[in-house]
Amino acid sequence: MLFCELQDKEVINICDGKCLGCVSDLSFCPDSGRIENLIIPGPGKCFGLCGRDFDLWIPWCKICKIGPDTILVEIEFDKCKHKHTAGK
Repeated sequence: MLFCELQDKEVINICDGKCLGCVSDLSFCPDSGRIENLIIPGPGKCFGLCGRDFDLWIPWCKICKIGPDTILVEIEFDKCKHKHTAGK
């Protein structure tokens, strides 16, 4: 699977059925080169005009299923929040 194919899929949390958004980036383990997290942009402030406070970093082990249109994950939303840093 190509990264651009992951970006086209919506990520759904099976715990509450909410759509979390689409994959914007990945994080890798520097030692092994394995994917560690899917990164999804968090909700925007002021209708998206003032940036965002956090991104969601979803551990690869929390992916339940990658389907043709969606990625199903099982996460606790608050544990996946990572402060958004500009330029990353």
